[in-house]
Amino acid sequence: MDLTLRVWRQKDRNSPGRLVEYDAKDIDPDMSFLEMLDVVNERLISREEHPIAFDHDCREGICGACSATINGIPHGPERATTVCQLHMRHFKDGDVLTIEPFRARAFPVIRDLMVDRSAFDRIVESGGYVSVRTGSAPEANTLPIPKDVAERAMDAASCIGCGACVAACKNASAMLFVAAKASQLNGLPQGKPEKDRRVLDMVASMDEAGFGNCTNQYECSAVCPKSISEDFIAQLNREYLVASIKQRFARK
Repeated sequence: MDLTLRVWRQKDRNSPGRLVEYDAKDIDPDMSFLEMLDVVNERLISREEHPIAFDHDCREGICGACSATINGIPHGPERATTVCQLHMRHFKDGDVLTIEPFRARAFPVIRDLMVDRSAFDRIVESGGYVSVRTGSAPEANTLPIPKDVAERAMDAASCIGCGACVAACKNASAMLFVAAKASQLNGLPQGKPEKDRRVLDMVASMDEAGFGNCTNQYECSAVCPKSISEDFIAQLNREYLVASIKQRFARK
């Protein structure tokens, strides 16, 4: 199949960027999207041109590194699919594909399709952990956890921190990410003692990083490659309200 790529090229965060058109000819439909970019880059290198810079690591839909927007949709048109797991057979011969980095003030462009998502790391560092020594893994029946609680925690923990939720939101909100990272701990016995502090600190870190507010339009969950539910945002809002009231009364 033959495709036309319109790729965002930008030398660094301080340089202006622009869309540059490339031909991607004789692409195997069974290639992944990143393998297609590999082929295009090999051809660019053979012509002594700079290859397209893009993030990748595991290429198994686990690490969340392959952040890119394809025709205006973070991770592309297939639901619950990362760019690295998106195959070219989902496109048609002759298609024009516009490929851009995730757009958000808190995700400055590093180069081409690569953005700096270290703001997510700072949010997790502010509270996305259990600070007490937990030792080695306990025997499964030592601390009984109801099945529905464990499953909800696992649903939240499936977030890979890719940033698609931010890129899809018109406000560049990180609420779905923060809600998932807080909820994976807040419902479990190990995470409850620090729940209030965790929620307050993680939301404060999110605001400090420059992410926008959530207006509940659910673009975030629609593009999430792990189908994280917007219900976690509602849960975070409730927990934040309770924690804020407790903090206010504690100061009196």
